[in-house]
Amino acid sequence: MIEDFTGEIHRPGRIEVVCGSMFSGKTEELIRRLKRAKFARQNVEIFKPAMDTRYSNVDVVSHDHNTIHSTPVENSEAILALSAGHDVVGIDEAQFLDDKLVDVCNQMANHGIRVIVAGLDMDFRGVPFGPIPALCAVADEVTKVHAICVKCGSLAYASHRLVKNESQVMLGEKMEYEPLCRECFQKALEEDHRDSMSGNLFENIES
Repeated sequence: MIEDFTGEIHRPGRIEVVCGSMFSGKTEELIRRLKRAKFARQNVEIFKPAMDTRYSNVDVVSHDHNTIHSTPVENSEAILALSAGHDVVGIDEAQFLDDKLVDVCNQMANHGIRVIVAGLDMDFRGVPFGPIPALCAVADEVTKVHAICVKCGSLAYASHRLVKNESQVMLGEKMEYEPLCRECFQKALEEDHRDSMSGNLFENIES
């Protein structure tokens, strides 16, 4: 391995995964690593799912409003087609992409590309989300980042959805989600279940 003038060690062909709950700094860390690679004069490209238009249609934007230009893609195979000639490839919000992303990342890494992936590892129910768990299994390096639980101040474990929507995929921010530790998350799920049962009972009485 060769260390360049920025202190960044060039590691040919590898997969790095940055995962955690919402508001944990995943995108911030992704942007930091990519900007460092750019400073080292490496050829960098970043992709994100085309459906993610919360802050920008084309840029990757962190919650702290740090930005880096990206290429929106509809599916994982598009990344493979556009990655040729790059030293480093970043992928944000990877949980929204299809399961072929695992094979795509492996192919890129096997061809000497450093692949950095950021995404939610669990959905609002605490269920493993999209291709992230499988990517963690094949990655050379996994970094689990944490937000702070808004209820008790412990390290956050999962993203609790604040609005009634049972779809696994729902774009949102602080009005729709909150980071909670494991204990507070379990309490919140129990409360959601009780509220749901009470709502169903009220609907049945009315009908």
